[in-house]
Amino acid sequence: MLQPVVRRTWAPRGQTPIQHSWDRHDRLSAISALTVSPRRRRVGLYFHLEDENIQGETVAAFLVAVRRTLGRRLRVVWNRWSVHRKAARLLADRARGRIALEWLPPYAPELNPTEQVWTHAKYADLANFIPEDLAHLRPEVAASITDQRSTPSLLRSFFAHARLSL
Repeated sequence: MLQPVVRRTWAPRGQTPIQHSWDRHDRLSAISALTVSPRRRRVGLYFHLEDENIQGETVAAFLVAVRRTLGRRLRVVWNRWSVHRKAARLLADRARGRIALEWLPPYAPELNPTEQVWTHAKYADLANFIPEDLAHLRPEVAASITDQRSTPSLLRSFFAHARLSL
């Protein structure tokens, strides 16, 4: 969102930093996927940003694109968000066995390593960042996710946080 995530920061004594922002609720929607190669256990990160709310069709198209990029079958593990359920119905027709689905237990975000991608982006890379508008926010979010993508140890830590072994 265009509202900053306020975190602690350093400032000279007596000079409290002040962030000037406005009460705007425009938002950028995002979807991501962490991948693990079956043999070498390489970890990858794929993402897509949308100016509108993510829909089931968007999720299905994203997963089909990830599968094509990887060139192999996918096993997708995700939560029971209504958009994911709709995408599952769409993929049943579209993917025809090339994308297998597994469901996390309801209300268990701590088991989903992808949640850490967004936590890291919001509370580390984009903390105290005040975008002017969505056009200003989009490249900063993309840069955060791209930086994460190039740090395999960070991506592995997301699995460790969810207590999943690779």
